[in-house]
Amino acid sequence: MTERELSAGPATPLSPRAIFERLAASASDDGVLTFEDEAAGEGHAGARDACLRLAAAAAAALPGVMKRLRDDPALAFDFLQNLTAVDWIKRDVIELVYHLFSYAHRHTIALKVDLPRAAPRVASLAALWPSANWMEREQFDLLGVVFEGHPDLRRLLMPDDWAGHPMRKDYREAKAYRGMPTTRPSPLDLLQSFDRAHATGPAAVREAATGPAPPSDATKGGAGA
Repeated sequence: MTERELSAGPATPLSPRAIFERLAASASDDGVLTFEDEAAGEGHAGARDACLRLAAAAAAALPGVMKRLRDDPALAFDFLQNLTAVDWIKRDVIELVYHLFSYAHRHTIALKVDLPRAAPRVASLAALWPSANWMEREQFDLLGVVFEGHPDLRRLLMPDDWAGHPMRKDYREAKAYRGMPTTRPSPLDLLQSFDRAHATGPAAVREAATGPAPPSDATKGGAGA
């Protein structure tokens, strides 16, 4: 922010709907961007915050929409807070969710776009926000989203030669990786196996823990006779 902006005090944050209306007024791509109002959770459906929705068929428009969100002085979304993704396997889409924040105006917005699950591809935003670099790598790694134009698109969490994308709903982990098992036995199962191998009953378990029980009076009498 400039010294003049700082001296003027904090600006009033815009509501998500006002942000959408500002974008709609400055763009000619009718229907590409829509507004989804907040909704309370009902039944199995969770609560939903208000957000912008980019039409699936218009995913190529993402860089232009995001540039307007960043460069419009009334919006000034100078920070990409987070980039997440959801595998909606029944809808056959991967949904990307971008969370933006403006330090100048202290307002936030989320923008969502659906990509085809079989080949999820979209333009990288690393040139607009440097924070997109690792965030896009994470979604490439875990859900297989290809971010075209990314400067270094490779796995972030898993080894480069790992098979599959672990956050997909139909992912099945291989039993071994380079000869190493990918699963570990449950500690409870190990404890129970140990008990079975080293104890024949409750008395044996107590003896192992506290030592042998002292002889009874009957035992003493029998030994003395």
